Amino acid sequence: MDLYEEIVKLRKEGRRGAVATIVNVRGSIPSFKTAKMLVRDDGSILGTIGGGCVEAEVWQAAREVMESEKPRTLTFNLNQDPKYDTGLVCGGTLDIFIEPVLPPASLYIFGAGHVSVSLYKVARNAGFDVTVIDDREAYANRERFPEASEVIAEDFDQATARLTPNESSYIVIVTRGHRDDMRVLRWAVRTQARYIGMIGSKRKTIAIFRELTNEGIPAELFERAHAPVGLDIGAVTPEEIAVAITAELIAVRRHAERTLPHMSWFHTKKLDSLDSADAAAEALRESEPKG
Repeated sequence: MDLYEEIVKLRKEGRRGAVATIVNVRGSIPSFKTAKMLVRDDGSILGTIGGGCVEAEVWQAAREVMESEKPRTLTFNLNQDPKYDTGLVCGGTLDIFIEPVLPPASLYIFGAGHVSVSLYKVARNAGFDVTVIDDREAYANRERFPEASEVIAEDFDQATARLTPNESSYIVIVTRGHRDDMRVLRWAVRTQARYIGMIGSKRKTIAIFRELTNEGIPAELFERAHAPVGLDIGAVTPEEIAVAITAELIAVRRHAERTLPHMSWFHTKKLDSLDSADAAAEALRESEPKG
């Protein structure tokens, strides 16, 4: 099987992998420069970089690269370390570059109003495959979202019943009403989505959180929800709010390590006054048709 075809197949299936490539050779080695090996998320491999202990160590490193989603380079000196003895006449050094193979980052936007249109544009430019869901055909259509991967115009409960977000999926809830937000959040926290965000005021998110926990949904499921959504950059307009949300999506996708100006009350457990972005989002929501 062709290695590149298998990479495409893995990504289409929403699976992970890592590709190891010999990028530099000095002296004699039991393989050749540019040799490649693909390690799949189930541990199986395709191709080879020479076998033996080198390949075993690269296999382990590839598993780590899948988890961290960050590439790394390994150097092996076959002349100085006896454990790399392959029985062949080898005494060279080789550098192996290992890079992650990741499925496309899928963003599900629930709601097709003002903020959603801007978010669709910014997130798509940042590399996300965007799907837009709304129960209004006048809003959820190709005229408003011409380059979205999919535009779904149907009841939210019907749409969520056939969607299966995986660990590479991101969910942003920006519907036109609190009840719809709650319906989607009820479903979202039970999925495998990597990120869940919901727009609106802190008071609203607390009210929804309390109502859903009263239904019996475990409180810990809400710990990974970002609500209010986005980084706190003082955003006011739909375009600025879209940037704030996309920035947070990128931070999660790229494993940002530094402390971020987070807006999620779920992690602070404090009820503060509405900030400017919350108020702007609520005003935009109220300005949209309810039918």
